[in-house]
Amino acid sequence: MSPTYQVLTSAGASVGTDLAAWLANGGGTGLRNALKDPQGVIGVIEQSDLRGMGGAGFPTHRKWAMIAAHKDYDKFIVCNGNEDEPGTFKDRVLLEHTPHQVIEGALIAAVATGSNHVVIYVNPHERRAVAAVELAVRQWQSHALLADMADGVGGTVSLTVCRSSGLYIGGEETAVIATVEGGFPFPRRKPPYPADKGVRGCPTVINNTETLAHVTHILANGAAWYCSLGLGTATGTKLYSLSGDVLRPGLYELPMGTTLETLVFEHGQGMLQGRSFKAVFTGGPSNTLLTKRDLDVPLDFDSVRARQSRLGTGAMIVISEGTSIVRKVAEYVDFFAHGSCGQCPPCKGGTYQLARLLNRIDTGHGVGSDLDALRSLCSILPGSGRCGLIDGAVTVVESSLRTFPDEYEAQLLRA
Repeated sequence: MSPTYQVLTSAGASVGTDLAAWLANGGGTGLRNALKDPQGVIGVIEQSDLRGMGGAGFPTHRKWAMIAAHKDYDKFIVCNGNEDEPGTFKDRVLLEHTPHQVIEGALIAAVATGSNHVVIYVNPHERRAVAAVELAVRQWQSHALLADMADGVGGTVSLTVCRSSGLYIGGEETAVIATVEGGFPFPRRKPPYPADKGVRGCPTVINNTETLAHVTHILANGAAWYCSLGLGTATGTKLYSLSGDVLRPGLYELPMGTTLETLVFEHGQGMLQGRSFKAVFTGGPSNTLLTKRDLDVPLDFDSVRARQSRLGTGAMIVISEGTSIVRKVAEYVDFFAHGSCGQCPPCKGGTYQLARLLNRIDTGHGVGSDLDALRSLCSILPGSGRCGLIDGAVTVVESSLRTFPDEYEAQLLRA
């Protein structure tokens, strides 16, 4: 792929954690532009149609506008780099190889919203990423550019690093807030939303690492430039984490709207030898399965949603013919069961029961009533937890039952 599209992965790779080198190579331009016109930043982000790259694809400018409207003295920007879902590995790469563009994006968000606290939230299991971010933050803390933000924000800006719990649930935004406050990552029900009541009760914006990395270049090069990078009606670029039964798994930065077929068969160089494409888990294992008939789908938020799935984080876990969907679903639901914080009994008990039934069926010990039990759980469990974990577990089970019912039936015939 032409370097023209490699906005995120090549921009800071050559400078690493050296702030002086980052600034000498054009870094800091976006932040300086933001400081010249703080009130105009949200408008630029709106024109770019930047969306949250952590899962839901919520318009970034709308989230920022909510917190900018608050007149509180203390406001928080939190860069969420917890990333602990199977098949997702983009944030780790950004934090490890080009931390300054992420930090600069977070500082621009602070300027746009009038926030005086910036927290970089990192998964402690990613030791190299933690080390890179902590070094980068120390350099920013002693640099004049951070001090220059005081006028734009209305006071001294604190920039700190917070290590997450390392748990999957620790990436949910209310769990992020609890962790930054020093507590256990228990999600809470919303409302109140973080934009109204977040860290220490203050208005808080929580953005994904990749989202903030985009912000840096949008403010440096303009919204029109960013929009021109996408395909069709999509704007910008996207990091796609490609894994599973492909010849060339890896992290690919491509124009937003690149088709699934192009990602898998051109960049991923197709399936493993002797294998053929069967399905893909999009955005990690918590979304609806896409199959052969969906290879033409443009990988952007709206197009994938039109196929009743979600782009999510951009993770693409490819499954080949001959691979048991029941086994894969059982593995992922087991992950969710272990990842449940236990705060909500329907979630903890429900994921356990789903995992138990799936493993019974997968190992040839299932009976017909197990399928009925799975379907019953899928109908009663959604919405029963304080966060979306149980909904994600149900989605993957329900999707597989609907798309590959014959595989479940075949497993029962073995019983």
